[in-house]
Amino acid sequence: MTNNCPRTSQTTAVEIAAGCGNTVALMYGMLLTFATWLLQKLLAAGLIVLLALAVYSGWLYLQDERVLESERITRLQQAITSRDQLLAVQATLARQLTALQADLNTQQDRVQRAADIVAALRQLESWWDRLLGNPAQQTANAEQIERMEALKSSAAAKIAELKTSVGKTFQETERLDLTLRRANLEVARLEESQSKPRQYVFAAWEKTKWWIALALGSYFAGPTLWLLTMYYAVGGLLVRGRAIQLGVEPSALPAVSESHVSLEATLQPGERLRVKEKFLQASDEGIKRQTRFVLDWRIPFTSLACGLVELVEMQNADTTGSGSYRVTLSNGDDPHLELALVTIPTGASLVLRPSFLVGVMQNEKERLSIRRHWRIFKVQAWVSGQFRFFEFIGPCRLVVAGSRGVRAEILADRGGAEAPARRTNQDATIGFTPNLKYQPVRAETFWSYYRGMNPLFDDLFSGRGLFVLQETSSEGPAAKSGRFWNGVWNGILKVFGL
Repeated sequence: MTNNCPRTSQTTAVEIAAGCGNTVALMYGMLLTFATWLLQKLLAAGLIVLLALAVYSGWLYLQDERVLESERITRLQQAITSRDQLLAVQATLARQLTALQADLNTQQDRVQRAADIVAALRQLESWWDRLLGNPAQQTANAEQIERMEALKSSAAAKIAELKTSVGKTFQETERLDLTLRRANLEVARLEESQSKPRQYVFAAWEKTKWWIALALGSYFAGPTLWLLTMYYAVGGLLVRGRAIQLGVEPSALPAVSESHVSLEATLQPGERLRVKEKFLQASDEGIKRQTRFVLDWRIPFTSLACGLVELVEMQNADTTGSGSYRVTLSNGDDPHLELALVTIPTGASLVLRPSFLVGVMQNEKERLSIRRHWRIFKVQAWVSGQFRFFEFIGPCRLVVAGSRGVRAEILADRGGAEAPARRTNQDATIGFTPNLKYQPVRAETFWSYYRGMNPLFDDLFSGRGLFVLQETSSEGPAAKSGRFWNGVWNGILKVFGL
């Protein structure tokens, strides 16, 4: 007892330390994931803003280029008209100045001649002439002097008026020239202060800032709002409907073998196997082989869409009934894909998605019986997105493939109680017996749906029967590169029940 106590304490401490280390590593991983997500979002948002501004700026630039030439011609014509008007005004002012100058010279000449006449008449005035001179002549001279003085005064006033008019005209011309120079300097300063790209960017921002805000809001919050709406509103509303039931309770149930990476099938005398060529790994010598272009000519397009074309048909042609042959099936491209053999006896059937089908084994004298069910007007079909179902009727053996394995879930009465209903991931469902009530139901938690771990709807089966599913519904590495187009294609296949 004494020896065990320290060991127990030490073990407990190591476990606690390991647990703490795992917790720290988990928190660090979550923080790193969130930081990576946030960085991706920010980079994408920046690219959205730059792209929007660049596109709209380019559009504005092209629009301006389209109208620039017409605006240039219009402005050129306006400039020529203004210049002609200015030239006409300049010529008018020149004529007015010439006329004013001539009138001014005339008035100045009149003033000079009047002054000369007055000076001459003043020289004739003396005391001798006033005493002994001719009174009439003296009176005439005095009147002449008075008239000349009046003429001088009138001419001087006219000269002053003309000089004032000329000064005002020159002042108006100088003010006009100054105003034009200031306007030209202002236009030049504005043109040089802002470049064309900057002008386009600011114009684009003013025009698109609300649209950019809407785009960014939709980018960051749109997916979350969409998923919330789909889960709580649409998902909760659409599941209200009657379940789909394709048939009555069969007399027997199919048997599903354990799944393995490789499957060894035995061909009894008179049996034939139609299998996809890429799944054929090895076979016994002596088997009759030929190419089967289509699995069933009654469903050629379905066979083509599911890859059930150019099949290898292998037949045990031994008619004595004494020998059997072995065939090994496997998929070398995807190591996560496992195969299982579904045996459907007489009186049994299985609703199966043909995209999971690898091969079919049956007696050569029997024809593969496939019953198709359309449920276009069922609400549950619209919820699940599947409107057509394929029912494979026995006797036959089906080779199916599933990710990480294939297993069967059997619903049966237990302890006198009714068979319980059981749900499964919708992407994992391979097939089910037609008597089961099939009903899509909303995913159990929003978080698993939000993180993409579970689709919006699960498949709910109720009744007594069997359904087959693959262990996981995750995509392989090769499919992740084309996830979008694979999703579109898978949606189309699902609509037609494939």
